[in-house]
Amino acid sequence: MRLRPVVALCIQDPVNPYRYLQLRGRVININEEGADAHIDILAGKYTGIFKFKHHIPGVKRVIYKILSLRVDAHG
Repeated sequence: MRLRPVVALCIQDPVNPYRYLQLRGRVININEEGADAHIDILAGKYTGIFKFKHHIPGVKRVIYKILSLRVDAHG
């Protein structure tokens, strides 16, 4: 994504495979700072445990910010 910042993301409904959201855009920011704290916040939001339990020593987390240029919703 550093070399080719144009990205697409498709998020499918786990209950209805014909329902999905597709985003197309461009990576506008790449940042490692705060990424470990961010995954802990997300873990708390989705699991209720505010510490991500699958941290692997030496693995760098990265936050990619995407500017959405096109959004399609289906289903």
